[in-house]
Amino acid sequence: MPAFSLDPAQTAWCAELRTLAHERLHPLADKGEPGRVNRPLIAELGQLGLLERLFTSGALDLCLMRESLAYACTEAETALALQGLGAHPVHAHGTPPQRERWLPRVKDGSAVAAFALSEPGAGSDAAALSLSAERDGPSRWRLTGEKCWISNAPEADCYTVFARTTPGAGARGVTAFLVPADRPGLTGAALDMLSPHPIGTLDFDAVPVTADDVLGEVDRGFRVAMGTLNLFRPSVGAFAVGMAQAALDATLTHTAGRDAFGGKLKDLQTVAHQVAEMALRTDAARLMVYAAATAYDEGAPDVPKRAAMAKLLATETAQYVVDTAVQLHGARALRHGHLLEHLYREVRAPRIYEGASEVQRGIIAKELYASMGEAP
Repeated sequence: MPAFSLDPAQTAWCAELRTLAHERLHPLADKGEPGRVNRPLIAELGQLGLLERLFTSGALDLCLMRESLAYACTEAETALALQGLGAHPVHAHGTPPQRERWLPRVKDGSAVAAFALSEPGAGSDAAALSLSAERDGPSRWRLTGEKCWISNAPEADCYTVFARTTPGAGARGVTAFLVPADRPGLTGAALDMLSPHPIGTLDFDAVPVTADDVLGEVDRGFRVAMGTLNLFRPSVGAFAVGMAQAALDATLTHTAGRDAFGGKLKDLQTVAHQVAEMALRTDAARLMVYAAATAYDEGAPDVPKRAAMAKLLATETAQYVVDTAVQLHGARALRHGHLLEHLYREVRAPRIYEGASEVQRGIIAKELYASMGEAP
């Protein structure tokens, strides 16, 4: 099945997800506190079986879920995605005891997971991490340092934490650890951010971990991080496409009904052309997201390039579409509580997290030159 052609069952499922998001998830999202983990919302995602589906289906399925939920309820989309991001390393690299302890609770929504990669001095450069894992015996370490911009922190129940086990080794000296939130020495604080989802810092004061907490292999944590990001980057693009489609549909309704200058707003050529451009870019981004996800599911060799392209195009497109929608709606779109006011706050962050747009361009260039057998 080509990536650009969804079958009837997929189309129907996307419609069902939009309805569920509107009827069952949006009311719970409205009751939540911006910037805090919404546990009733996560529990409902588990009850609906959507968290389970994170770990039983492929990248295209993940993209369809994220796009459909984002269209109707961005908070539900983000809660779902963060559970997947935080727990996918456990699903893909965890030991049987790790998987048995955490995955059932993540899937039913009773435990909240988080992906702790970013640091104040490293940002999107995963190879430059400085959180240190110092040996405390043959199979024990102490984690010391800070993580920042961590979604679901400090309220998560478990964290996939990336720490430096071999100083000076770059990407080859990073290890992934699964760290329960109740470990001694682990504290954190919430950050007040523009986007309404929970983000915070984590402080590690000689936090003890052992070989039983390692995800994958010692000094091979960079593979764990990149494997997770290669799966989730196209789906960040799907999140962006869902927001762009919501903004486009709102604009179509508004411009078709709004009286202006003796006719409807849509009758102004400049407005009609802007709406056409919004639709063009949204569909182009959607096609690239689906193509990248399909490439991942098929094990294609160029997944890193495709994933980077999909995230880059879709997030930049969503920023343009939402901004244009606000402009065409006028001052009403700036009022608190308006759909576009909400989307305007939501749409900015995806251009930064899981690798900023500039990082994606670097990945794309590196992959292009590597395919020629040349270093960039």
